Amino acid sequence: MRRILRTAAATALAATAAVGCGAVDAVDKALGCANTALVVAETVNDFQEAVSGAGENPAAARAALARIDQNLDTIDQNTGDSDVNAAVRDLRTAVDNARASLDSGASPDLSAVGTAADELTGVCTPN
Repeated sequence: MRRILRTAAATALAATAAVGCGAVDAVDKALGCANTALVVAETVNDFQEAVSGAGENPAAARAALARIDQNLDTIDQNTGDSDVNAAVRDLRTAVDNARASLDSGASPDLSAVGTAADELTGVCTPN
């Protein structure tokens, strides 16, 4: 999870540097994505923490997944970028699979959610 936060911070720094180069569109995308990545990273972290105690309180894990869904809905509504939309779809699939695992009493795959969150962060890096 710290890797996601570091990547988001690096993306914001790269976007700031790009301003001097006149890459306004890339800066807007990178800053918006960096903010998005931070929100997603926080909610994925909430989920991972909740899953570590899911055996005792699976409701907390489900609540964390609901918060991730809400953030993904917000991202979907506020971006027209096809790469971001594809990464959001992948993260939503990972979240849906994690929810299905919880519902069946199995341990959710934390790595799939983390990988999808990394993918979302990756598409936010300016070229």
